[in-house]
Amino acid sequence: MRASEFVVQLRENLVIALDVIRNHKMRSFLTLLGVIIGVMSIIGVQSLIEGFQKSIHQQMEQLGANVFQVQKFPVNIGHDERDKYRNRKDITWEHAKAIEKYCTAVERVGPEAWHFEIIVKYRDRKTSPMNVMAGGTPEFFANNSYFIDGGRAFSEVDVQQKADVAVIGKDIIDALFPFEDPLGKFILADGRRYQVIGTLEEMGSRFGNSEDNKVVIPLSTFLKYYGSYRSLNITVQATSVDMMETAQEQVIGVLRAVRKVPPGEDNDFEIWTSNSLIKSFNDITRAVRIGALVIVSFSLLVAGIGIMNIMLVSIRERTREIGVRMAIGAKRGDIRMQFLIEAIFLSVIGGLFGILIGVGLGQLIALISPVPAAIPVFTILLGFVVCVAVGVIFGVVPAVKASKMDPITALRYE
Repeated sequence: MRASEFVVQLRENLVIALDVIRNHKMRSFLTLLGVIIGVMSIIGVQSLIEGFQKSIHQQMEQLGANVFQVQKFPVNIGHDERDKYRNRKDITWEHAKAIEKYCTAVERVGPEAWHFEIIVKYRDRKTSPMNVMAGGTPEFFANNSYFIDGGRAFSEVDVQQKADVAVIGKDIIDALFPFEDPLGKFILADGRRYQVIGTLEEMGSRFGNSEDNKVVIPLSTFLKYYGSYRSLNITVQATSVDMMETAQEQVIGVLRAVRKVPPGEDNDFEIWTSNSLIKSFNDITRAVRIGALVIVSFSLLVAGIGIMNIMLVSIRERTREIGVRMAIGAKRGDIRMQFLIEAIFLSVIGGLFGILIGVGLGQLIALISPVPAAIPVFTILLGFVVCVAVGVIFGVVPAVKASKMDPITALRYE
């Protein structure tokens, strides 16, 4: 068959397929529903997952490529798992000083502590309870990529004197000081009085949470009010990205020695890096991906069976048409190709609707929530290919059955 003849035949078969869909709208829609749901599910899920991954990588860049953290508990553990690690020794300020003293590949060491859900007040105005109190040393700001917008950060002198001073974020400024400069003013944060000495540059959100709802005070002041018998986090900045692995090895060695961890036993502390967060995220999303694939598999299986059934019904309804085509010279291969193209066309139509709905759903969720979204180009192409494959696989049986009809019998069919 020449290329021009093939194109003409392909065009004619597509027109016939469109007529079938147009003449049996409800039946065609119900048949394609499985394809639509399957493709929509995988596209929507992949859109959200890829958006999350993109967001995490961007936010890791904000945290600094050469910064890691030492903490008592692993990242993202459940409440039940937390009990397993509760008996570990606390991470203390002394551990931070040991790291600073003995680790040559380390540039900055910043011990820090956190207290959540605080209310901040100024005169007759107050914030919601969704604010965070952070206690740190001067290294806190550089290690966490927080930059001073106005005033100053607290100094080593403030830490030594346990000064009641604070640096506040944009959310708190907007709520308490909409029309005046907050510098030098006194606020009540979690019921205690602090003088505002600095403000932070607007950060936006990180991992879906606001970074502008912070009240940062000297770590010594934090421990004075909230108790010193607690485990701290220690942020560590390596001298360069290339020295990250060396810095981590040095920190692990120093902490094992200071905390007297016996040789051969596991660390009784955790090293948190951007890769740790990405790995944790991937572990969580793996189950989501598997669930989506299971839904897609069942949906496409049901859709494929539906396509095969509608094609078999279509063959019975068009038996006389098949006989006429054979009588005027159509070969068995032409009949087979006609019904195979119809099956593929049905599947692809459903896939295209599924792709459009899936992408639209992902973008809609991104608009109404902090969950980001991205367009998964590879998944879209894969979905399209799978739809073609479904049409081929489940269209073969009807196509072969149609091509094997006896022309005489088909012409006599009423």
